[in-house]
Amino acid sequence: MTVKKIMCCCGTGIGSSLMVRLNVEKVLKQIGKTGINVVHARTSEAVPGAADIFVVGGDLAAHVGELPNKIVLRNIMSMNELQDKLTEMLEKVEKEEN
Repeated sequence: MTVKKIMCCCGTGIGSSLMVRLNVEKVLKQIGKTGINVVHARTSEAVPGAADIFVVGGDLAAHVGELPNKIVLRNIMSMNELQDKLTEMLEKVEKEEN
């Protein structure tokens, strides 16, 4: 499956999710991935089909427990953690296509 959309979520959809979204966009650029729409939203908007990959902080992991292809960050400020987990997830999702 080709990843077309990544949704970054937080409780209100305007604070940490925006920051994580900006960091996801930076990582995608660094690893040369283009054509992926990155959005930020409330966890209540994170439902199956809303995105191909979901990204949340560890404090919200329970709110997205049923979603496929989720990335749970222990430290939402860590670019290294984000890059490692996002790269791994992109590879996993793209392999599912084959």
